[in-house]
Amino acid sequence: MSCDDAFDRRFILPPDRFRILDYPRKPVAVFNPGAVLIDGEVHVFPRVIFDYYMYTSSIGHFKMNVEDLIDGNIPEVIEVELVMWPKGREDLLGVEDPRVHFVDGRFLILYTAKGYDEKMERRDLLGLAEFRNGEVERLGYFKIDFGGERFYPVSNKDSTFLNFDGKTAEILTRPHLKEMPLSLWKGKADLEELVIKDLRVVRVPSDDEEKLGWSTNAVRTDEGWLVGWHSVMRDLSYRNGLALLKEDEILFTDHVLCPKGILEEYGDRALVIFGCGLIVYKEKVVWIGGVSDYAIGIFITSLEEVKDLWKRPRR
Repeated sequence: MSCDDAFDRRFILPPDRFRILDYPRKPVAVFNPGAVLIDGEVHVFPRVIFDYYMYTSSIGHFKMNVEDLIDGNIPEVIEVELVMWPKGREDLLGVEDPRVHFVDGRFLILYTAKGYDEKMERRDLLGLAEFRNGEVERLGYFKIDFGGERFYPVSNKDSTFLNFDGKTAEILTRPHLKEMPLSLWKGKADLEELVIKDLRVVRVPSDDEEKLGWSTNAVRTDEGWLVGWHSVMRDLSYRNGLALLKEDEILFTDHVLCPKGILEEYGDRALVIFGCGLIVYKEKVVWIGGVSDYAIGIFITSLEEVKDLWKRPRR
């Protein structure tokens, strides 16, 4: 299976590059970071793990100048503050894979809460945390409205907002519904009631894909909303593409970012580049993602290269 690699500059940040400020242990994995660009600074929210026995995740936060990040002028030691960690039954097994948005002076973080329901059965919830001034001010979990019924699906994850409209937003999401393939969906999110409505499928897995998910936050560009998506292939490797959402259509590239070489291919979960942050700065597109469940990868290409992807023939 080929990969039309569009990202020509790649940096890897392993866990020993990070020092946790407010917790006494050293992380064994720092990966799958959400990211958002604010006034020339990239705010990064990585998933952090300190042991492999229960693989319980927390979410940290650090920031750096965007031009330093693009140029590779990254500190040898990066200081990280933990901002989210398990608080109860719903997220007892960890908080994971944030997708970060900055709206009206606050961070809105979509993430996966891994835990249990009232019957102590395993469940993954799509969480929303409102984060301001270093504190989580509000936290809750999305239900979906499907067929006139509101409920928590078997799991929901891999989601991002776009087109905020006061108390609502459009949402790209990936609910797990029984007897339906894990596909890419689009809907409407009520941010007060925490309900996702008007769901429709926009892409289903192909014959050589096991499942799909949205990979990154969506970024507004002159041509529409740019967002990453991923495939879990039949060989269980992860391969990533880009999507462009215009008013009346969604354009998908082929796979344009795939793991290559030992630093990206080998880890606790091999053959993975996964989410979760995407920024556009001047003429650069920067994908800030997790590498094989142990490290952070920074993948850079030009906006011109990305625009050219839509002109290439689909395989």
